[in-house]
Amino acid sequence: MTTTPLLDATGVAKSFGAVRALTDARLTVGSGEIVALMGANGAGKSTFVKILTGALKPDAGRVLIRGQDVRVGSPAEARRSGLVPVYQEPSLIPDLDVADNLRLGDTPVGPFREWVAALGIDDLRLDRMIADLPLATLRILDLARALAQKPDVLLLDEMTAALPTNLVDKVLHVVREQAGAGMGVIYVSHRFTEISHLCNRATVLRDGRTVGDLDIEPGVEERAVELMLGAKIDLGRRDTSAAAAARSGTPRLGVKGLAAAPKLADVSFDLHAGEVLGIVALEGQGQDELFDVLAGFDRPSAGTISVDGTPVSFGHPADAIAAGLTFVPGNRAEALLSERSVRENIALPFSARVANWGPIRRKHEADRVGYAIEKLQIDTRAQGEVQRLSGGNQQKVTIGRWLATGVQTLLLFDPTRGIDVRTKRQIYPLVRELAENGAAVLFYTSELEEVALACDRALVLFNGRIVDVIDAADADEPTLMRAVHGLTSAEGAA
Repeated sequence: MTTTPLLDATGVAKSFGAVRALTDARLTVGSGEIVALMGANGAGKSTFVKILTGALKPDAGRVLIRGQDVRVGSPAEARRSGLVPVYQEPSLIPDLDVADNLRLGDTPVGPFREWVAALGIDDLRLDRMIADLPLATLRILDLARALAQKPDVLLLDEMTAALPTNLVDKVLHVVREQAGAGMGVIYVSHRFTEISHLCNRATVLRDGRTVGDLDIEPGVEERAVELMLGAKIDLGRRDTSAAAAARSGTPRLGVKGLAAAPKLADVSFDLHAGEVLGIVALEGQGQDELFDVLAGFDRPSAGTISVDGTPVSFGHPADAIAAGLTFVPGNRAEALLSERSVRENIALPFSARVANWGPIRRKHEADRVGYAIEKLQIDTRAQGEVQRLSGGNQQKVTIGRWLATGVQTLLLFDPTRGIDVRTKRQIYPLVRELAENGAAVLFYTSELEEVALACDRALVLFNGRIVDVIDAADADEPTLMRAVHGLTSAEGAA
């Protein structure tokens, strides 16, 4: 006997003016199934997700929920139909506390608290302001809020991309349990390891079409990549010999005894021109505070910062930028003018540097912006608003801004979070090239495998201190996994 799927979407199409985001997307999810939705950035995943969850209306196609043809006109209608999403970016209002956000979403407080605890957060206060919570916590709150509504189909969009390993394990355990109880799950992710251990099937999109449905079995990763991109990918490893030779003389960035409330206790390191220095840590080990201080958002409670041997102090992010430290946040929404064009977003620093409101060198600006767009292969079809770009292209815009204006020291905080393999293949060589041309790069990543792919060495933070320094050649995932959990005898600073 054939069981009616919980969700059956066929022939879904959507255009934005001349840009055709979807032409023929389809997806089926049965009771107890976890189905991965895969595709390169720009393949149409985000548009498909928004249509399924009522944030967008399709131009064509059908969506059946439990065999019933539905016209989901809003996320609220989707929830009432049994399909509840957790989007890639937090959907909580930052100027309200947790309790107010729950009331706005009509979320039952008791089940919400139970899910928050099950997902690994034991000390959440409902009077905490959303703006004061780290991104990883916001992701857990979004998921707990969704689970508290008892969905038939749960849609997770890059759920683990901003999470440290300990919280990822909690999330995957909960998802497995809920699928075992009959829930259907749509799992949007670029992490092959998670997909191969969690999902039953994978549906692959390319250029707005569903191009394949794959059972999860050995070798599925290679087949999925071929379907997504039409070619195999070898990201390769970084040759660290040149960077090691460059670690002499005055460092571009020197940090001594740096501390900042509440997590950063005592961190010292040197970052030299020509080097990509990785930072790895579990959630809440001081990495947020470290980057906030270096980017000028917060002041340290102790310690010193020097740039090219000269002590500096920052009272504002503009001070850090003036000293040559430029910051790319993990939450790209914080860095973009969402309703402005690609070119306006990339050109923003040119306007900020105008002295006494003098004339802008338009041709120079246009040339540099064009260079960044070409170098990063940024999709500019949706010129009107950068918010219409895929997540990967949005992240490339945040990096392109500093590529256009020139980079001395680049602070990258989880820059490939939620980005597909093809875009990573573009970003890693760019980071390498920037270092080879004399830039210094501080690179925090929540994906341990990126250390060997992008960095020369990595500092491991634990309890606000550096507990290990690992060369990229030795930075395999088991070694890093032990180190980020504090399972190392080595202590010290770079």
